[in-house]
Amino acid sequence: MQLPVHIQFRGMEPSDALEASAREHAYKLEVFAPGIMTCRVAIELEQKHQHQGRPYGVHIDLTLPGHELVVNRVQDEDVYVALRDAFDNMKRQLEDVVRKRRGQEKQHAQPLHGEVVRLDDAGGFGFIRTPDGDEYYFSRDNVAGTPFEHLQTGSAVQFIPEVGGEGLQAKRVSLGKHGMG
Repeated sequence: MQLPVHIQFRGMEPSDALEASAREHAYKLEVFAPGIMTCRVAIELEQKHQHQGRPYGVHIDLTLPGHELVVNRVQDEDVYVALRDAFDNMKRQLEDVVRKRRGQEKQHAQPLHGEVVRLDDAGGFGFIRTPDGDEYYFSRDNVAGTPFEHLQTGSAVQFIPEVGGEGLQAKRVSLGKHGMG
């Protein structure tokens, strides 16, 4: 880290053990994203809640070149649990930033269009044919936004393709005039 970790206690007495734990968590973040410029941690004893004890709140503000990441108010009655959860949240944010920097963003499947060619109402499944001739199996559980019973042979649908153990399968099948693009 370019600057030392800054730890602030609010509404409570400073604790060497808690400060050491926070520093340890902060320095572990460098494994995921070297080049962290600053990390500020605020640990606060919240006001007593009507239905709970006195929760601790943790706020983390971390700066990387080109990014400022914030974890707001992770709360728990155990200050160490709140601290752990806040740093876990920050770790996920750092992993996302690093993944984007490397161009490894998660790719989502592109929906395909097709036409229902066979239905088995009793069995609760059917098949969709795409314009290029591939057939995809789908079940009642994969139909989204409309009841399975409203599907008919010839219905235009959109779906997410997936290769399963039994072959090509359609997930999130939706009925409508999506076109056969």
